[in-house]
Amino acid sequence: MAKTRLTVTGGIPKPDDSAREAKAALSPEILALSASGMGPIRTDRFAERVYEHLFHAIVEGKIAVGSRLPSENDLAALFDVSRPIVRQALDRLREDKMVESIRGSGTYVKQAAGNEQASGEPAQRIGHILNGLELRLVMEPECAFMAALRRRTSDLETMDRMLCGFEEANASGGIAHHFDFGFHEAIAAATANARLVQVMKSLEYDISHAVNLLRHLVHIQPWERTQDAIDEHRNLFQLIKIQDAEGARRAMRGHLENARTRMFNSRPGL
Repeated sequence: MAKTRLTVTGGIPKPDDSAREAKAALSPEILALSASGMGPIRTDRFAERVYEHLFHAIVEGKIAVGSRLPSENDLAALFDVSRPIVRQALDRLREDKMVESIRGSGTYVKQAAGNEQASGEPAQRIGHILNGLELRLVMEPECAFMAALRRRTSDLETMDRMLCGFEEANASGGIAHHFDFGFHEAIAAATANARLVQVMKSLEYDISHAVNLLRHLVHIQPWERTQDAIDEHRNLFQLIKIQDAEGARRAMRGHLENARTRMFNSRPGL
């Protein structure tokens, strides 16, 4: 395979004078990833975080098919983690057939292979997606109900920050999935029930990864109706803010049903 430079939508901002010398030592691939909004990650679950960032960047078209990923050293510097952590993330991407490594050349983003979609593994993963969505439909409307009754000013501030981040990332073409899920996690936190928060945290990697893996496996284009989700989030936020518990419960259920419809491009209930 011929070497192909990493293509990331948006372009690379010019560094200021204070950062120019440091930036000059970095590869074009790592500069492009940095420009797309990726950088140091939170201290929990390092490998999963690196994997999620790269996975979403590939599925959403931020990293073009055929592009060569930055070296392990460059990725470790970008995410502020060790090289073994980066290797774990790349191993998972290879298992998902998202990338392939060529000895002496590097790691490249692959095109989804149609023949692989007939195997039993994708069907099992889609079933996993449906089970996860069912769990969210049971739990999250009640989280929204309790959040409306118990929310504090700090909870509202966190929700608003996640919404603003979601909107800004969507407008700039950056990576937005962590803001989307962060909003849902903030609602769980507003219930003041630590067990509900734990369940939501456990779903972040499960649901977020599964939804995007479905798009990869069945050749669904990246979701182009993000604004619908943002509008639904804003409506839900306002209901929680004015403490309309029943309205928040209905709005959350509607949002999750709409998300399922958008995801599968079908009517609710399938």
